[in-house]
Amino acid sequence: MPLELDPELKPAMDAYFANRPAPEARGDALAIRRQIETAMSAVAALPPVPGVSRTDFTAISADGTEIALRWLAPDGERPGSAVVWLHGGGMVFGDVEPCLPQAARLAAACGVPLLAVDYRCAPEHPHPAPVEDAFAGLAWLHEHAAELDVDPARTAIMGESAGGGLAAGVTLLARERGLPIARQVLIYPMLDDRNTEPDPELEPLLTWSYDRNFTGWHALLGDLAGTSDVPATAAPARADDLSGLPPAYVDVGDLDIFRDEDIEYARRLAAAGTPVELHVRPGCPHAFESAVPEAAVSQRSQQDRIRVLRAL
Repeated sequence: MPLELDPELKPAMDAYFANRPAPEARGDALAIRRQIETAMSAVAALPPVPGVSRTDFTAISADGTEIALRWLAPDGERPGSAVVWLHGGGMVFGDVEPCLPQAARLAAACGVPLLAVDYRCAPEHPHPAPVEDAFAGLAWLHEHAAELDVDPARTAIMGESAGGGLAAGVTLLARERGLPIARQVLIYPMLDDRNTEPDPELEPLLTWSYDRNFTGWHALLGDLAGTSDVPATAAPARADDLSGLPPAYVDVGDLDIFRDEDIEYARRLAAAGTPVELHVRPGCPHAFESAVPEAAVSQRSQQDRIRVLRAL
């Protein structure tokens, strides 16, 4: 049977496909950034989420750069757990501010505070800057756990799309550096720089294209992209050893170019002895729940994520 959109997603996605701008030239990372900025502008204009306070902090990354952090704490009794949260953007969009309403809504829904990291992005800041910035946020949270009423043993890392890939990379770094993580929550993560060959069945239904994926990876990795020299902390699908990692939650739509690499990563985590909860959402393209949040499949995916975070 041919791949089809979920019926509740179809009207909005058909309208998007009919009116989306012409694709950017392959390799034009800044054009992708401008498009994402335009798409995020409406979200950034939303009012603050009631019941969630914001406190601004900074951390120092591996190269000495100061990185902005946003602590989003729901009102009420602190649960003791916390989440380091990494936004998406194809490795080329790195401004956390317009993404904060989304993070704040998640914090309010699950009752768990989130630390949003304003990691730097490519092409101005290629690997390892983004993953080291994200790790700096995790390390900062561990260092300041007592003053924030956080149990370091109940700290998770979560990311979406590029942020999901970075979350997986930070998990590998944390294993190397001896920093505990309770859970890795990977939402349609961008894991494999080799995923650039188009699938003709998927192409008509994509919201994140193979050309964009090529551009994002090449912005991050330069001439290393696609070679045997790509480090696993940049593209976690390259990791030879996935043992000793925290339990994973992986969520992806079946109309997403990341579908196969995410399923394979989940399979390899499970084979290495890591508990894995994997969801493959039928009829769902990349970022489906943001496009049509009221759809039943979007609601199910959000409730699953909330459940996982509440269980920390």
